[in-house]
Order: sequence, then structure tokens, then C-alpha cells
Amino acid sequence: MSTLAATSSESKEGLKLLVTGGPQARKLVGTWLFGSAAWVFSMVVLGGVTRLTRSGLSMTDWKFTGEFPPLSDEAWAKEFEKYKQSPEYKRVNKGMNLEDFKFIYWMEYAHLQLSGLFALGAGQGFIGWWMVKSGLEEPPSEYSQPRTALSVVMPEPPAESLAWVRGAAKVKRLALPVSFIVGITAISGAFVAGNDAGRAFNTFPKMGDTWIPDGIFEMKPLIRNFFENTATVQLDHRLLATTTLLAIGTMWWFTRKLDIHPAVKALIGSTVAMTAVQVTLGVSTLLSYVPVSLGSAHQAGALTFLTLMLLLNHTLRRPSPSLLKSLPQVARRRRDIARTDGEKSTGCLVVFATVAAVAVVGPLLGLMSVSHVVSYRFSIGTEKDD
Repeated sequence: MSTLAATSSESKEGLKLLVTGGPQARKLVGTWLFGSAAWVFSMVVLGGVTRLTRSGLSMTDWKFTGEFPPLSDEAWAKEFEKYKQSPEYKRVNKGMNLEDFKFIYWMEYAHLQLSGLFALGAGQGFIGWWMVKSGLEEPPSEYSQPRTALSVVMPEPPAESLAWVRGAAKVKRLALPVSFIVGITAISGAFVAGNDAGRAFNTFPKMGDTWIPDGIFEMKPLIRNFFENTATVQLDHRLLATTTLLAIGTMWWFTRKLDIHPAVKALIGSTVAMTAVQVTLGVSTLLSYVPVSLGSAHQAGALTFLTLMLLLNHTLRRPSPSLLKSLPQVARRRRDIARTDGEKSTGCLVVFATVAAVAVVGPLLGLMSVSHVVSYRFSIGTEKDD
């Protein structure tokens, strides 16, 4: 009985330490969350590369339980012969040699394995919940641990929250509709990828010789054009991308002089920088006829852009306690009680780390896109001279 009580007490103390921000617990949870986000990010980018290299249909047989890849020359030859019977080979990759087939096969195999590991992690989380639930079916006569955790988290100082809300409400009214526009633009980009529309109308700002191409409403019923018509899908994405650029610029213009937290200003500045990077990547990808490197970078940029908007809205909705502590009004009151000059804001560190990453990666992606366009145009000019 004493062992059970001791275990229960340790469990409650561990849960309390987690939700009240024990340094080690917060670090571990933060590492896990960032690791999970990086995993999803890499899985999405690898999926984009798989699509751009047309590797997705290289595995003619795929079992739900998984299987080993070919491990001998004979097994590779057999797998290649099966691929030769597929419509993808006959329509797109006719004449492909064995080495090229191995490349697209490994791309698809890696994507499936990464997806499978992610599903395994999600399944492990479900099993963990199921295990914990089993211990609550006959609870002992003491306080519920989840309710104890909730009671610890709930008492936020109202004055601090109100101080935050006064500055953030104006930004929030702009951030929500702008986030909606960014999301719709990302969805339209998915339709561009699905229809392979990036390999048509490879000019900018015009689409060929005109601003609006012919035949954008030629499909019946009319709604099909917005999902299946190459010209319409690309025109939609161009218009939405331009709208996003204007919306982000408008949000920055109207919030630049507001008395808001530096973390929010930094996030808004990051979205402006990321918008410029995305537009540069998108135009460069189009003019270069969708090389794999630029196409993958553009897709990764879209995911980064959505992450920044999600972080901005979350910060405006409910700031972290460490971020609230860094507000001037609260900081002055706390200095009267105790000197906390060495206290750092975790929320600010995350935001400024994101800004620094955008500041470093953005110019590199921009330079890469420009070099691709220049080399592509130079190669075309060389071919014409020959």
C-alpha cells in the first residue's frame, strides 16, 4: 500500500513539474516537438522531390506491411521488368535504364519508410494513451492527476493577459484573414503541382503573349476548370500569390507603428521576408521549367510560410508565460519585488531564432534561384547560337 502511495505521489510531482515548467521537462518537451515538426517537414519535402522526379510509381508492388528492397542484380532486373509493364514507364519513362530506375525506386522507398516511421510514432502515442487510460478505469480515492494539472495551469494573472491583449488585438484582426489567404494560396499551389501546370506558360509576368490565356473556362462543368485546367490553375496561383504579397505588405504597414511586443514585430517581419523569398522562388521555378532543386525549395518555403503564420496567430491568441513576463508593464512590477535581469523569454528566443533562420536561408535560396535562372537562360542562348 505504501509503495502504491509513493508511486502515485511521484507521478503527481512529475506531472506538476512538467506543466509548471521544470527546466529539464520543458527542454525535453520542446526538443520532442521541434523534432516532430522537423520530421513532418522533411517528409513533405521528400514527397515533393518524389513527385518532381516522377518516382512515385516506381514500386509496382507495395505491401501494407512493408518489404525489403531488391538486394541482388537478379532482383533488380526482375523489379525493373515489372516496372516496364506499367503505364508510367510506357507513357513517361520509356527507354529508362536500370541505374535511373534504381534512383527513382530508392526515392519512393525512402519516402514510404519515413512515412511508416511517422505512423509508428503516432501509433506509439495512441498505445501510451491507451495504457494511461487503463490505469484510470478504477481510480484511487484521491485527486485526479489531469485535473490537478489543469488546476495548476489555469491561474494566469489576469492583469498580464490584459496587458498583452490590448496590444495584440489590432494585429489579430489582420493576421487571421491574411493567414486564410496564405492557406488558400498554398492549396492552389498543390493543384499546380498536381496538374504539372508549372511546365506550361513559362513566362512572367505574362502567360505566354497575353495576361490571361485563352481557354480558361473551356471545361464543362465550369467548376472543373479550377481543379483540372492547366491554364486556370496556374492563373489562380499567380493571382493568389500576388494577393498574398499585397496582404502581407498591408499587415506590416498597418502594424509597424503599433505598441506591440518585439516578438510579434519580429514574426511579422519574418513573414514579409518569407513572402519575398517565396515569390522569388516561384518565379524562378517557373522561368527555369521546374528544376527539382527549385521546385523542392518552393514547396519547403510554402511549408515554412504556413508555419510562420501559425506561430504568429498562436502568439497573438495566447502568449507564453515567459513572453508575458517580458512585457514592460510586468517587468517594472517584478523589478520592485526581485531583480530578474538574467531572465530570458523562451517565446522571444524561439521567434528570434526563426527570424535568424529566415535571414540566413532566405538570401541563399534567392541567390540559388537567380543562379538557376541565369544558367538556364544562358544555356538556351548558347543552344540558339549553335
